[in-house]
Amino acid sequence: MDKAYADFAVQETLKLLAIDSPTGFTEKAAAWVRDEFTALGFAASLTNKGGVLVELGGGNADDGLLLEAHTDTLGGMVAEIKGSGRLRLTNLGGMRAENAETENVRIYTREGKIYEGTLQLHNPSVHVNGDYGKTERSWESTEVVIDEDAATDGDVRALGIEVGDIVCFDPRSRLTESGYIKSRFLDDKLSVGILLGFAKYLKDRGVTLSRRTYAHITVYEEVGHGGAASVPAGCTEAISVDMGCVGDGLRCTERQVSICAKDSHGPYSYELVGKLIAAAKKEGADYAVDVYPHYGSDVEATLSAGYDLRHGLIGAGVYASHGYERSHTDGVWNTLKVLKGYCGV
Repeated sequence: MDKAYADFAVQETLKLLAIDSPTGFTEKAAAWVRDEFTALGFAASLTNKGGVLVELGGGNADDGLLLEAHTDTLGGMVAEIKGSGRLRLTNLGGMRAENAETENVRIYTREGKIYEGTLQLHNPSVHVNGDYGKTERSWESTEVVIDEDAATDGDVRALGIEVGDIVCFDPRSRLTESGYIKSRFLDDKLSVGILLGFAKYLKDRGVTLSRRTYAHITVYEEVGHGGAASVPAGCTEAISVDMGCVGDGLRCTERQVSICAKDSHGPYSYELVGKLIAAAKKEGADYAVDVYPHYGSDVEATLSAGYDLRHGLIGAGVYASHGYERSHTDGVWNTLKVLKGYCGV
């Protein structure tokens, strides 16, 4: 696997990161993903749920393989318009207020207007608030300050902002000369980029896979039911291509591919995990096998929905998950190597 495909995957990731897509607000991102796979020559269609199902081709349809990644991210929703003209948010997915404090946001109204603002602690000036450092950060103690002349709830509603509007956090994406990619929401847009890189490899090499293979880009993973539908008939295995965890007690780094043996929902298929390890060794991928203490994936939602298949999870190592995340082009490359080896191409 030439490293050029990892570079391509990272560039695709950066494009996708520029499209706001928190859970429940993914239409534009899903359309972009569909169009990118289509441009590579693969049949891609939107599901009723809003995800993207891609046919990567292949032979044996009775032993199909499903690769799952997700383009929905963390975010916020307007829960209350305060009398002060500030907004109280409720989180979408696992967004945490203490992590998002001082982040710039975009507020999307149902009429198509977009306003900017910042999530701040209530009374955020350290020159005024003597309890600034003692205050627990939560969605009750923080608020969005809108960058408009809005001092009352009436002023805010006159702008067209209402309860239920989506609030998107600035990803602050950056690719360093040393190959690190830093951004919010690498979970899991980096893996969508990886699947696009794998599709480009198949196209460029004119590869016909030995087994029928599909990609499902889901849009509700962050709330637990992304992979619970749209599994093509004949699939016997499903692999979630999601982020690999980096942290205390784990071996994986941002430059490796992580193979998950177990997470908070239980063990992954022992047989499939073994095959992933063998694929990593075959392709010379730098990998780590880890157990994730606080994690759930699309493929577990697939099993919970009643599908009878073996399941696994791999992904490029991501540091500071659900925060300002960091990975590396090498981690992307190693993940692509495992996919290549597993698919026998």
